[in-house]
Amino acid sequence: MTGGLDPDDDVDAIALAWLRERPGTPVEGIGIVTRLWACAKLLGEDRRRILTAAGADTATLDLLSVLRRAGEPYRLTTRQITERTGVTAGAISQRLARAEAAGLVERSTKSGSRVVDVSLTAAGHAVVEQLVDRVLGREADLVSVLSAPQQAQLTELLRIFLGGLHGELGDPGAMHVGAPGQLS
Repeated sequence: MTGGLDPDDDVDAIALAWLRERPGTPVEGIGIVTRLWACAKLLGEDRRRILTAAGADTATLDLLSVLRRAGEPYRLTTRQITERTGVTAGAISQRLARAEAAGLVERSTKSGSRVVDVSLTAAGHAVVEQLVDRVLGREADLVSVLSAPQQAQLTELLRIFLGGLHGELGDPGAMHVGAPGQLS
C-alpha cells in the first residue's frame, strides 16, 4: 500500500496511475467521487430494474411519490409538483398525461381558475404503495451491509458533502435517484 492507496483496489489503482504518470496530480477526490459515481450508477440501475419488473418507471414513481408524500387528500397543483420534483412544467405535463391515461391520477380545475389540481386515484395510491415498498425495501436491504452506526455516520458525511457541493456548485433543485439528475 502506497500513501494509504491500495494498488489491488480498482479505484485506488486509478489514483496511483495518475500519480505515476503525473506526479503531483491532485487525486484526493478520486477515492470519493469515483466511488460515489459507481454507487449512483449501480443504485440507479437496480431501481430501474425493480420498477421495470413492476411495470413502472422512475418518472411515474417520482410523480406518484410526490403526491403520496403530500398527505391526505393526496392532491397538489401542477405548480407544486413542478417545484417539488425540480422537473420542467413540460415534463410534468407529459408525466401527468401518461399517469392520467393509466388511471393513476386525476386532473381538475376550479371554475374560472387556471390552477390545475392533481390527485392520486385509488389505483394510483395502490401502485405507489407497492412501488415504495419494493424500492425502499430493496434499498434498506442494500445499505444493510453497513451497521446502523455506519449508516448514520455515512448519512451525516454525505449530508455535509452535499451541503458543501450545493454551496460551491449551486442547488439543482429537487432530485430523485433513478432518473438522470434525480433522487425520489
